Amino acid sequence: MHRKILLALAVLAFVFSWMAAGPANAQGTAPAVPTATAPADPNADNPFGDTLTFSGFIKRTGIMAYPLIGLSMIAFFMIVLFTLTIRQGTVVSDAFMNSADALIRKQDYLGLLAVCNRRNECIARVTAKTLDFATRNPTASFEEVKEVTEAEGNRQSSLLLARIAYLGDVGAVAPMLGLLGTTLGMITTFHEISGKGAGGSNQLGLAQGVSEALLCTASGLVIGIPALMFYAIFRGKVNRLISEMEAATTHLMALLAVQYKRAARAAASV
Repeated sequence: MHRKILLALAVLAFVFSWMAAGPANAQGTAPAVPTATAPADPNADNPFGDTLTFSGFIKRTGIMAYPLIGLSMIAFFMIVLFTLTIRQGTVVSDAFMNSADALIRKQDYLGLLAVCNRRNECIARVTAKTLDFATRNPTASFEEVKEVTEAEGNRQSSLLLARIAYLGDVGAVAPMLGLLGTTLGMITTFHEISGKGAGGSNQLGLAQGVSEALLCTASGLVIGIPALMFYAIFRGKVNRLISEMEAATTHLMALLAVQYKRAARAAASV
């Protein structure tokens, strides 16, 4: 698991370092053109020529570029992390269920507790909590043991849902940050134009300022829409895994109930 997380971080660092170095390398290898013979470039003074580059994006969007870039990195990392970690084997596995079934039938609760401590699954943590309570309180009734199991199952479900909720938060915050950047850009643009008087140059400046300000909104939406889409995908997957964990817990509790009844009949016969 740690290797997968480190691999995701390495890929993330490589992507953003390549994006940051790309424009600089491109400028460093560009052939020099003599000034005296070069024709006039009509786009030389175009303020939007480098908008799509990494450095151009930072220059056009201003200070809001940094939190937007940070949110994009967080969203990318969480998407990779959840893709690797939210899966069947981290919640409930057939191997654990087969071992638990056999050990409960043998009434080897200490052996099952040892197996639970070696496994990093949600169902293993629920079972370990149940067996720990049952072994520490041998006089407890099955209903009391069942309440402990239900409480731990609800806690594990809440933890799974809380993990992916951060991705939904990123999807909600990113458009708001983009809108804030647009608002700040519009305020700055109108402030600059208001001191220049009327004229065609002011109209051009207003159009350029609005275009630059809207880059923040577009960037926020580019981050927020995929984040919310992946959040919906992960939420559906987590809900399915929670349902499977509840079914597995019900199966184990039914087996445990049979053993409790068998122990009660044996005690009554003596």
